[in-house]
Amino acid sequence: MSSQSKAPKSSSLESVYESQSDMRSGYANGALGALVSGTVWIIAAVVAFQVSSQSAIWTLFVGGMLIHPLSLVLSKPLGIPGKHSNGNVLANLAMEGTFFMLMCIPLALLLSLQNHEWFFQGMLLIIGGRYLTFSTLYGLKIYWVLGALLGLSAFMLFWLKADASLSALIGSIIEIAFGILLFIRFRSQKA
Repeated sequence: MSSQSKAPKSSSLESVYESQSDMRSGYANGALGALVSGTVWIIAAVVAFQVSSQSAIWTLFVGGMLIHPLSLVLSKPLGIPGKHSNGNVLANLAMEGTFFMLMCIPLALLLSLQNHEWFFQGMLLIIGGRYLTFSTLYGLKIYWVLGALLGLSAFMLFWLKADASLSALIGSIIEIAFGILLFIRFRSQKA
């Protein structure tokens, strides 16, 4: 009986590892998404600094909807498939994480009614939480660090009463830095 219980666990683990590998190769370790997201954050920071924090909220909100499509557009010239295999057991986790994040965005929008800066800090928490699931999705523990760093930054920025442009800039710097690290790691594994 013990040999029967071990066999499914082994094949299940192999299936998860294969699915994680498929996600890593299909989406370049998630690097392009982090780079595009970081770019959206930096645009929001500039808008907050040059125009208004209210305009920056809408910049981040609308720009956030374009992250996945823009990542797919960038993937093609780089020779990255921009998709996972049919039957990937982690595909549902990716969608569930996305839907959870989308369900949390209204909370950040409600925070912005009290204080515009809180929108950006709330979004840092929401996105940081989503990145924690990427550790399982891609099989990369660096996503725990990315998620934790975004979350800690949100708390520090709130405590410091940071303005919208600084909050968006910090989010941008963190995501772009990790996007570069993830992409370098992806390219080095392909070489």
